Amino acid sequence: MPVPELDAADVASWRAGKGELVELLARARERLGGVAGVRLGPRPTVLVTAPEAVRHVLALHPDRYVKRSHRARLLVGDGLLAATGEAWRRQRRLLQSQFTGTGMRRYEQRIAGAARTAAARWAGYARTGEVFDVGEEMRRFALDTIWRSLTGHALDPDTARELASVAAVVAALPTLPADAEQARDSVAGDLARIDAVAREAVAAARRGEPGPDGPGLLQVLVGAGEGRPGYSDALVRDELVTLLVAGHETTATTLTWLYLLLDRFPQARAEALAAGAQGSPERGEAVQALVGETLRLYPSAWILPRYTAEDDTVAGYAVEADSDVLVCPYLTHRDPELWPDPERFDPRRFTARGARPSVTGSYLPFGLGPRACLGTRFALRESTVLLEHLLPLHVPVFSSVPGGAVYGLTVRPDGPAPARLTPAGGRPV
Repeated sequence: MPVPELDAADVASWRAGKGELVELLARARERLGGVAGVRLGPRPTVLVTAPEAVRHVLALHPDRYVKRSHRARLLVGDGLLAATGEAWRRQRRLLQSQFTGTGMRRYEQRIAGAARTAAARWAGYARTGEVFDVGEEMRRFALDTIWRSLTGHALDPDTARELASVAAVVAALPTLPADAEQARDSVAGDLARIDAVAREAVAAARRGEPGPDGPGLLQVLVGAGEGRPGYSDALVRDELVTLLVAGHETTATTLTWLYLLLDRFPQARAEALAAGAQGSPERGEAVQALVGETLRLYPSAWILPRYTAEDDTVAGYAVEADSDVLVCPYLTHRDPELWPDPERFDPRRFTARGARPSVTGSYLPFGLGPRACLGTRFALRESTVLLEHLLPLHVPVFSSVPGGAVYGLTVRPDGPAPARLTPAGGRPV
């Protein structure tokens, strides 16, 4: 049967109101279900939110639903995030071992070092009563973590200032001109600063200069160039910037949302700390649940565009070749049939038996299938380690909070989150 399509009047009304795309997609899902048509341009567009349809598109038939040019290409070039086809498979094979099992263990001390540095800063804010932006603090921690992992060096202030351009370009992406050359010109200064940092880091790796924490992932990339002709300096730069983007922007955004949610639902923090002693598996599981529930509400990948390479049938609906398909984890995670009372922040969904849906495709904050985020374990680990350092000691008291969200490369708060710290009992719980 054909995919049911949202009425053209609804689309016209949305265009006239200049609303967020997610608002139109939410209307389509509510009225038409988990596979719905939304005519956004000359090609058919199919919204997919039902778990079985999500699994079909992302996990079972990735050859039929392919990734095309990524909107972040002007920043990440031919890095893994934007690569396709055989180039993507080659790059994925090289990096995959770095983020599983033994590969992950080499990052433990680097993650812990970045968390200790962040905790020391927070202790200073607590002593002085200084107001700071929680979002900027989370970005600083996440950038320090990925920089240590890439280079073996802690993030120094000069490099941090230059790499602020990464966040600036990511934030600008949704509003850049459609013309590629004009878009690049709009952020040329930021791209130049990023390229300068990348060139120096790659040069240091080529000179074999390990940092205090030993060699980093960048040396793996540089070494790949010696035996793989495709790994030019340009591609090593693109992979480095891809890892900077994917390795800090999403984690920083998740942690910022988490603290904003804990401000509204303070009992969740108390329950996590009461789950077990500091360092216990019970405490760790409860802290992971805070992260998991935050990612349910604000998934790292809120929308996953695909292109249909051939005719197919999804959940009984005929999807034509040359269609755009939008898988939307943000809406799947807010489906009340899957997640009762979906707007409520309730980490117990991830600790109580049977409290979350078990069907594949109902929870996919990092995507699903072969193109799921390679750094999922890394992101979850760094988030948990930081929270285990900060949650027992400090509670941010916000002087103002963002009023909404911006739906760009990630779903991020639409403004700063200034706060002062108050002690949480004066000593670890």
